Amino acid sequence: MPGMWGAFGALFGATFIFLTANGLLGTLLSTRMAMAAFSTTTAGMVLSGYFLGLLCGSLVCHRLIQHVGHIRAFTVFAAMTTAAALLHGLYLSAWSWGLLRFSSGITSFGLFMVIESWLNECTERAFRGRVFSIYMTLTYLGTGIGQLMLNIGDIQSNSLFIIAGIFYSLCLVPVSATEGVHPQLPETQPYHFGKIFRKAPLGMLGCVSAGLTNSAFYAMTPILCTKIGLSLHQLSWIMTITVFAGLAAQWAVGSLSDRFDRTIVLVVISAAIAGISAVMFFSGTSSFGGMLLQMGLFGAMGFGVYPVSVARAHDIFGGRDAVAVSAALLFAYSTGASASPILVSWVMTWLGTPLGLFAYWSVINASLAILTVYLRKREIIDIVPVEEQVAFVPMRSTSPVATALDPRTEPEVGGANP
Repeated sequence: MPGMWGAFGALFGATFIFLTANGLLGTLLSTRMAMAAFSTTTAGMVLSGYFLGLLCGSLVCHRLIQHVGHIRAFTVFAAMTTAAALLHGLYLSAWSWGLLRFSSGITSFGLFMVIESWLNECTERAFRGRVFSIYMTLTYLGTGIGQLMLNIGDIQSNSLFIIAGIFYSLCLVPVSATEGVHPQLPETQPYHFGKIFRKAPLGMLGCVSAGLTNSAFYAMTPILCTKIGLSLHQLSWIMTITVFAGLAAQWAVGSLSDRFDRTIVLVVISAAIAGISAVMFFSGTSSFGGMLLQMGLFGAMGFGVYPVSVARAHDIFGGRDAVAVSAALLFAYSTGASASPILVSWVMTWLGTPLGLFAYWSVINASLAILTVYLRKREIIDIVPVEEQVAFVPMRSTSPVATALDPRTEPEVGGANP
């Protein structure tokens, strides 16, 4: 048992360090492009490279891990991510940054996969839910704290790129020092999008909507803040408060999700996001305090769509198919996330204002609310009694390996319609 908890500490430490660097670098790149007068469309295309890399990483990273083992694969992924972070500071070019973001997406996915398969190997069944919750909480904390690190260096120099590179390299330390565990990747299960969509269309649509919304937040919010004249300090707090509000609200959203019909909960959440975004679009950004409050509300709702959608799909499929279904839902999320920065940049350009980001969020989430009501009224989706719903679990999109840690994937945990 002491060895197991020692491994947890090392892996949790690596997760926090890695996500801190990731949060810093992503926002730094968006802000630097805005300051360098990159067009919004160009910035959107560059920033979409990271999410496209995550999508491609799901297809290739496991091969390297299986071939050379976890520690060596983690070393490769961390070294390449560090190099990419540092190279951003050497070349201020849309083409080079796009390629570097794509590369970082692939290697970041590999880092997630190594950490999560290692955690899965170390976790006894009795601790599975606790370990999963701690891990997901750390992903939010690291990302949020990374935003505040924008204030520790000169954003116009290369110092923050160097700091991000240092943090990426430091995540090697706890993993390399871990002894005695040589995990295997959890066995993957094939999935068919058509079958999953026909049986649980709401889960799939919710995950795509979450991808379209959340990646636009990370990629384009720093550009919006810069273009409307917010200081770097204000920008960092906008990003941090939004992420932390999303973390804090997971338990409140989960409580509602477990007590009421999840189709109704999803309608309420998506309609709330649409409403808040519409208010921000039409009211503008008259005060920093008002925007901070509104973005906090957005984060509280916005980061709840993905876990509620996943829980809804688990209600339908149950534990036996949960791993395959979760992998398919993550792929759907990643597909939406890959397209989102490009789509939102077009909207912002078409409307002629950076506030077009808010209009984009409003349209995406209003569409999800309307589709959910339509599917429910037409009885196209199954209504699962509240007492037969599976437990809600706070979660973020990382890699399919995380689903092996999810306590809902245990064989004895069933849904309403196994």
